[in-house]
Amino acid sequence: MEASVILPILKKKLAFLSGGKDRRSGLILTIPLCLEQTNMDELSVTLDYLLSIPSEKCKARGFTVIVDGRKSQWNVVKTVVLMLQNVVPAEVSLVCVVKPDEFWDKKVTHFCFWKEKDRLGFEVILVSANKLTRYIEPCQLTEDFGGSLTYDHMDWLNKRLVFEKFTKESTSLLDELALINNGSDKGNQQEKERSVDLNFLPSVDPETVLQTGHELLSELQQRRFNGSDGGVSWSPMDDELLAQPQVMKLLDSLREQYTRYQEVCRQRSKRTQLEEIQQKVMQVVNWLEGPGSEQLRAQWGIGDSMRASQALQQKHEEIESQHSEWFAVYVELNQQIAALLNAGDEEDLVELKSLQQQLSDVCYRQASQLEFRQNLLQAALEFHGVAQDLSQQLDGLLGMLCVDVAPADGASIQQTLKLLEEKLKSVDVGLQGLREKGQGLLDQISNQASWAYGKDLGLFPRPLSYAVDLQSQLPAEYLHLDTIYTLKVRCEDMVDVRRLKMLQMVQLFKCEEDAAQAVEWLSELLDALLKTHVRLGDDAQETKVLLEKHRKFVDVAQSTYDYGRQLLQATVVLCQSLRCTSRSSGDTLPRLNRVWKQFTIASEERVHRLEMAIAFHSNAEKILQDCPEEPEAINDEEQFDEIEAVGKSLLDRLTVPVVYPDGTEQYFGSPSDMASTAEHIRDRMKLVSLKRQQLRHPEMVTTES
Repeated sequence: MEASVILPILKKKLAFLSGGKDRRSGLILTIPLCLEQTNMDELSVTLDYLLSIPSEKCKARGFTVIVDGRKSQWNVVKTVVLMLQNVVPAEVSLVCVVKPDEFWDKKVTHFCFWKEKDRLGFEVILVSANKLTRYIEPCQLTEDFGGSLTYDHMDWLNKRLVFEKFTKESTSLLDELALINNGSDKGNQQEKERSVDLNFLPSVDPETVLQTGHELLSELQQRRFNGSDGGVSWSPMDDELLAQPQVMKLLDSLREQYTRYQEVCRQRSKRTQLEEIQQKVMQVVNWLEGPGSEQLRAQWGIGDSMRASQALQQKHEEIESQHSEWFAVYVELNQQIAALLNAGDEEDLVELKSLQQQLSDVCYRQASQLEFRQNLLQAALEFHGVAQDLSQQLDGLLGMLCVDVAPADGASIQQTLKLLEEKLKSVDVGLQGLREKGQGLLDQISNQASWAYGKDLGLFPRPLSYAVDLQSQLPAEYLHLDTIYTLKVRCEDMVDVRRLKMLQMVQLFKCEEDAAQAVEWLSELLDALLKTHVRLGDDAQETKVLLEKHRKFVDVAQSTYDYGRQLLQATVVLCQSLRCTSRSSGDTLPRLNRVWKQFTIASEERVHRLEMAIAFHSNAEKILQDCPEEPEAINDEEQFDEIEAVGKSLLDRLTVPVVYPDGTEQYFGSPSDMASTAEHIRDRMKLVSLKRQQLRHPEMVTTES
């Protein structure tokens, strides 16, 4: 009978073994009756269960039964005592009925238990609770009877459940493990496999059962140790009642069988793992040599354009993705095989190495095929890309050459020329790259598909005609490189012609710019002539120096004018060569001639004034000098009149502006400059007039002296 079956009855605490003992070392069985009516059937079940716990040796020493009737009626007590005759007549040595004080005296006179001793088979005594220690030591009595023995019924019941569960599970587990272990020891391999397959997994976890047993044993040993040190009697879970040796024996048996079981599981797991590895290896090999190889054989072209090559490369990437999944399985299998090889089981070494070698050969061979195919497609894609770029560059270059250059300015022409040179250089680089890429592609196509392991990969369906088949897919740009080269040479010739034309345009714009600059320089010289070339000199010598400087100044202006004329003539020639209309012929040349004409008129006026000033100063200086050797010359009235006429004419000329052909007028210098020059001439004329008077009236000079 198990406690779990009658757990609700046991929880009622109709009877219990507290662990206490009488003076004969017999166990004390306590039946606490209560005010409510006691169910005799449940009490009988409880007693049967409790009496099944002690060992036979313990039962032989007999039981002392304490019937606590203090809270019950006499007829219930009597019924319980009589029931003990049927339940445990031979195992009860003494029944102590604990009575309430002065309550049953009359009834006891009608029924004396001591007279029924022979019929009952045990002695029955009526005793009050405080006199129970006459028969049982206080340390063996619970607190309900004034003793010091501690008893927790629910704690005992819980541990009893644990003990019975452990006993049941361990016993069942031992049978299962023994069946598994014995089946694994059979010599017949077929019977071995069948027995292990049917009973391979125990119904309960051995680790859990062992853990439960160890915890239970530790609890029992701890309680026993505490009980002995504290002077408190052993609880009913100790010694015979709890069968501690039985727990230890079960644990020892479990450890032994479990160790054998673990070895059986290890061997079985290793065998299963080896079979799984072998199965997975064959799956990888069969797929790589079957569908994987077929996928590569079906994809053999390289495409005749960049778009076609990209589509083939995308398809190849999908194939690689599928292969990657199987290669990942290969890596995992290789690691598992390496782990098993490191374990060192000689009986499996040969088989494992054979599987590893077979798997590696197939995977490496397939990976080489994928790499070859990927490199070939990459080379084709690069080739088509270079060919497409070269075609675009040639189109762009021809487009530039076919469009006439619209002259704007020299800087833009030079920029266009630089861009043209860069495009031609790019075409050269592209053509060289196309040759290199094409040759590399042909080298890969011509390469024999024979790799490591000395086996033909069988990658292509027609290996002998494969190169021809692939070459037929190359674009016309590569198969006709001579044509491309001829086109490139033609482009170079056109570039040379365009370069010459553009250089002439640059020269044309330069000539126009320089001619315009010559006009500006000539305008600046004219402006300087009118604004700064004002002085006429203080004497004849200074005036002559100014005249010489003016002539040099005119020479510079003449050179500038000639330079501008030459530039404009060059522009006419360049325009005729370029068949374009120059803007200089209608703008710069009239401006140059107009400025030069104005400069010529102003220069001539400047020369006339300087020459008149030289004549005026020379005659005036002759008269004003004291020259007694030639008095007749000095006395000549005509000289004085001439000097006066020249002076007046010069003063009048200073007030007259320069008149250009277009009717515009321009004065030399500022009014203040002209006034200063005129004042100097008047002063010189006054001196000449004074000299004339002196010569006419010498007595006036004497008187004044």
